[in-house]
Amino acid sequence: MRPIFQADLVNPAFGDPGLLLDLKFERRALLFDLGDLAPLPTRKILRLSDVFVSHAHMDHWSGFDRLLRVRLGRDPGLRLHGPPGFIEQVGHRLASYTWNLVDSYPVEFCIDVREIREDGTAARARFSSRARFRREDCAGVEVAGGLLLEEPQFRVRTAFFDHGIPCLGFRFEEGVHINVWKNKLQELGLPTGPWLSRVRSLVRERAPMDTPVLVRWRDRDGGRERSYSLGELCGSILSLSPGQVVCYLTDLAGTAENAARAIAFAQDADLLFIEAVFLHQDLAHAERKNHLTARQAGELARLAGARLAVPFHFSPRYIEREQDLRQQFEAAFRGGHAESAWPSGAPPVHE
Repeated sequence: MRPIFQADLVNPAFGDPGLLLDLKFERRALLFDLGDLAPLPTRKILRLSDVFVSHAHMDHWSGFDRLLRVRLGRDPGLRLHGPPGFIEQVGHRLASYTWNLVDSYPVEFCIDVREIREDGTAARARFSSRARFRREDCAGVEVAGGLLLEEPQFRVRTAFFDHGIPCLGFRFEEGVHINVWKNKLQELGLPTGPWLSRVRSLVRERAPMDTPVLVRWRDRDGGRERSYSLGELCGSILSLSPGQVVCYLTDLAGTAENAARAIAFAQDADLLFIEAVFLHQDLAHAERKNHLTARQAGELARLAGARLAVPFHFSPRYIEREQDLRQQFEAAFRGGHAESAWPSGAPPVHE
């Protein structure tokens, strides 16, 4: 089954981190990290409904101004999700501009900011162009199990990592794939039509299997109808398969705790985007900078059971050695090293 999304890094591996998930059939996109957005065309920026920011270092956050400029006056708004202190940081960015004319714009632009906390809650604030982007605090929300966003077609989860500061990782989980067997429809004498969309929606919403489904259609003999339970249809005309999982991990200190958490969080990901900032011979420097080496990143991807892993966020000190970073990552991902990339041995499995 084809996935409902296309996942692409916003910039090349030496550029600012950022991952765009374009939801093909919804005219909508999700963005993970908000660095340099110059490569993104306006039409893609306008598709964004949610932006997830790992932390507010400049290379992960400097694209906010372009996002705001493109969306302001032509779009009703979007949600921003970020780490502790994020609401205040958004407020400071907005307060750096003069807004004496913005409240007269015909389209109100609202930013719903959600600040994720390590206690499983999220503070919320709203910034509206009609109020000249003054902060309006809202009721907080629960983030049970790190669940940031849940919709019929997908979920987005988060986990905390240590980068000298709290840093968020993100996991996109596509909903179940639903395939309709047309030959089975024909055997039952049923037509295609809008009723199948309702059946798909019921499955994605995890409706009870005894939910009634009325199928109505017209043929040469006039109007016809039949009634089924959702369970009957699932067992006869539908094929269900798990959706794909995409993980985004960046700016992790190479600690055993981070490693164990990353392995658990990215477990069995179909596609893992993971930072590989330094060559492993510069491990001491990586430790000072709270980043992973390419070898550590490859080992984490392998231990997590990722089916495909994409390294990114390369340090510019290796601008002439990109292939070395990729080879070191790939060797570790494919299990080419007898010894662990961690001085203390293999990272423990996260409990």
